[in-house]
Amino acid sequence: MSDDLCALTIAEAAAAYGAGTLTPTRLVRAYLERIERVDGATHAYVHVCRDAALAAAVRAEAEMARGSSRGPLHGIPLAVKDIIATAGVPTTANSRLLAGHVPQADATVWARLAHAGAILLGKAETQEFAIGGPAPDALYPPPRNPWNLACYTGGSSGGSGAAVAASLCSAALGTDTNGSVRMPAARCGIVGLKPTYGRVSRRGIYPLAFTLDTCGPMARSVADCALMLEVMAGHDPADAASRPVPVPRYREALSPDLAGVRIGVVRHFTTADATAAPAVNEAFDVAVAVLADRGASLRDVRMANVWDYTAVGMVITMAEAWAIHGHDLTTRPEAFNSYSRARFMLGAFVGGGDYVEAQRFRRELAVDYARLMADLDVVVSPSLLFTDWQMSAVGKLYYLQQPMPTTPFSVLGAPAITVPCGFADGDLPIGLQIAAKPFDEMAVLRVGHAYEQATPWHSRRPPL
Repeated sequence: MSDDLCALTIAEAAAAYGAGTLTPTRLVRAYLERIERVDGATHAYVHVCRDAALAAAVRAEAEMARGSSRGPLHGIPLAVKDIIATAGVPTTANSRLLAGHVPQADATVWARLAHAGAILLGKAETQEFAIGGPAPDALYPPPRNPWNLACYTGGSSGGSGAAVAASLCSAALGTDTNGSVRMPAARCGIVGLKPTYGRVSRRGIYPLAFTLDTCGPMARSVADCALMLEVMAGHDPADAASRPVPVPRYREALSPDLAGVRIGVVRHFTTADATAAPAVNEAFDVAVAVLADRGASLRDVRMANVWDYTAVGMVITMAEAWAIHGHDLTTRPEAFNSYSRARFMLGAFVGGGDYVEAQRFRRELAVDYARLMADLDVVVSPSLLFTDWQMSAVGKLYYLQQPMPTTPFSVLGAPAITVPCGFADGDLPIGLQIAAKPFDEMAVLRVGHAYEQATPWHSRRPPL
């Protein structure tokens, strides 16, 4: 019974609270028991807020008993990636440089969720400073994919992905610079949303690349991501990139009908530019047919080569990351794990001219994307190239060997979501990626929800 509770979506748990058939204390206890039983295998958490979460659940129950509801996130237990500041709770970025660090203030995004009544269940594992990979010498062990514990979740929000997939929280917060929400979400068979750059405040989140970083929800349904984004989004003067753009009621976008929706189908990322596993492209073709059956109008389109986006994203990321970490890398390199040190050091070889040219090319790519989207609502592509990613096969610089279909929409600053669209390689998940114009999260949520409701993939759970 407790495992059944742990599999509830946010919307389902909120409905049960309202009906009086479930309480926050009971749900938090169910998650804590499951974490104790399961997380020794998945390594999703680096810190569990047992006592504080139970105390928060008691407070939420008391508020509900008085008839004071803060909304659908009231009493919902969430995991938060360990680069997002949480007051009084360790935030280490999985780095020895921040071991024992306890922030005095919450990041804006967590402050907003907490104000809406969400409960901090614990801090989820991240790659060191969101780039370190599954290093054997990391401060905390890397998370493992709940569908196959020999496989990696992908990163850098791998702990958040594993926690949601393994039913160790109702939902989680991740961050996404080149795909760090969407890749682990796709690999773990859950939903992950990267909002538009500037939509969600980054204040209190340890940066990786200033002009690419975003923060997004990871959940078991598109509806849950919509619920979270309504609370997370909004202008924050404390974040220089934050935009004063109105926040819509995202839940109003959710409909099973796609009549009139114009969808561009991007096949070349995984067929011509790079070669995906056959099962990935096969699942994508089936997913496209489902979208057509839901009433959407589809046509094949071409964007720039996925390697162009990858080159731009890599140069910008490495240059900006070096600006943040260069001093520590040159004065105490031994403090970094071997994977993050190897990756960060690449930034030392990116010159000012390289960085400027990358930003110029980025602008050209954005202009081309705007032209493409003039008569489209969304574009779709696979979220990943392959599913079977053995932990033992992940090298220090693996991301230089292949592009990621997620990177284009990070470079473009556009919103993108991944939803489960099948399984392969012994039941490892495949993801469908849906992207739209900047600040049009409504479109990706609508298409993602319609696809989700037409297919069974989101309802499957790992055999833990």
